[in-house]
Amino acid sequence: MLTIDENAPAVVRLSTVIDAPLATVWQLHTDIAAWPTWHPDIEKVEFDGPLAPGSSFRWHTHGLDITSTIQDLVPGERIAWGGPTAGITGIHVWTFEQTGDQVTVHTEESWSGAPVEAAADQLGQALLDSLVNWLTQLKRQAEQAR
Repeated sequence: MLTIDENAPAVVRLSTVIDAPLATVWQLHTDIAAWPTWHPDIEKVEFDGPLAPGSSFRWHTHGLDITSTIQDLVPGERIAWGGPTAGITGIHVWTFEQTGDQVTVHTEESWSGAPVEAAADQLGQALLDSLVNWLTQLKRQAEQAR
């Protein structure tokens, strides 16, 4: 099971509660090719599937071209991916838990590599801002779709 790099210079953990069914939240989050339709920070995604460990997708966000590979997948519960870009190795883990009519989405991500070591505070803040926005957009879209 893929986990984040606990010793990385930038580590962020966040959660949000979404008032929508798990199936809605999961489908929205794992329809990787459709991310640009609801997440304004993601400009482009190339993903032909399948949604499975070993599958890679290429995406463009915040001026970076990123190739990520899905490492873990438990449908409806967990997805994790990672990969390098611009000297930064990112590891991103998402978990989903339904409680009643709500879903708690937990995300944690680590960034390591020379650029992060050189500017840990700045890049840590950029990672935090990015994940706050991702959760905000996911919540907004899922709650509108319910």
